[in-house]
Amino acid sequence: MILAERLAKRFDDLWAVTDFSLEVRPGEVVAVLGPNGAGKTTTVRMLVSILQPTRGRAVVAGYDTSSHGLEVRRRVGVLTEQHGLYLRMPAYDYLDFFGRVYGLDDATRAERIRHWMTYFGLWEARARRIGTYSKGMQQKLALARALLHEPPVLLLDEPTSAMDPESARLVREAIQGLRSEERAILLCTHNLQEAEMLADRIAIMTAGRVAAVGTPRALKDAWLGAPIFAVHLTRSVEGDLPPMPPSVEVVAAQGREVRVRSPRWEEDNPRVAAALMAAGYGIVRFEEEPRRLEEVYLRVMAHEVADGN
Repeated sequence: MILAERLAKRFDDLWAVTDFSLEVRPGEVVAVLGPNGAGKTTTVRMLVSILQPTRGRAVVAGYDTSSHGLEVRRRVGVLTEQHGLYLRMPAYDYLDFFGRVYGLDDATRAERIRHWMTYFGLWEARARRIGTYSKGMQQKLALARALLHEPPVLLLDEPTSAMDPESARLVREAIQGLRSEERAILLCTHNLQEAEMLADRIAIMTAGRVAAVGTPRALKDAWLGAPIFAVHLTRSVEGDLPPMPPSVEVVAAQGREVRVRSPRWEEDNPRVAAALMAAGYGIVRFEEEPRRLEEVYLRVMAHEVADGN
């Protein structure tokens, strides 16, 4: 659904994006993380054919963004940090206007406007001018606009910014509900917890390029090492532990807890449990210690600085 190959964008002497390469397949939600100035918003604008790349190419929903911009824009829903809302218009009229722009007939337009305004809790305020809406309400209205034509590609830039926790949860649930085999979603966010909650894969962007990409677990394995599992026992550890598989590292053994690590944990954990039980230790629970995406992000950033990127 989205294919970017070495996208780059220069404004005069400033390279806002230097080398952005990423694929988002149908059915996927991919989150792009990065600090302010990393080039996320510029990348979104290239993907939606608002900006032409200085070099590289992108294909969105089957169309080249440089040569078929109109076809691309017909097939994407976009939420940017700057909403572009018409503040003097009533909210319903605003969505109706964009429904007409997208070529929706009267009945379809009315049905979808009512659906999304009701979903986001805006229906009772449909006749109010957008300028009287709170920031959170404006964000929800902008998202309703992006969803109105049921696009196969969604490009969402900070979709839950300025929202209270309840509204943010509503938007996250909407994004989860929009998953389908025919749709791809690219989500730019500063919210690491949100990214891990929603995304199938995460791309970490810095200095205009993708520095790391993978599933949350793959990124943690690559940057933090194999996970550590705590085995809680029915009695305290006495003497030496029973022999463990060769690839298992015993990180600590104290009291009623043994902590182990293995790059092949799916194979080794049952063997660890079997060895402990054979030695007379009952197992209360076997749990993975949390590894935070924040630590991955910080390590990627530090690595890029060390490499001079």
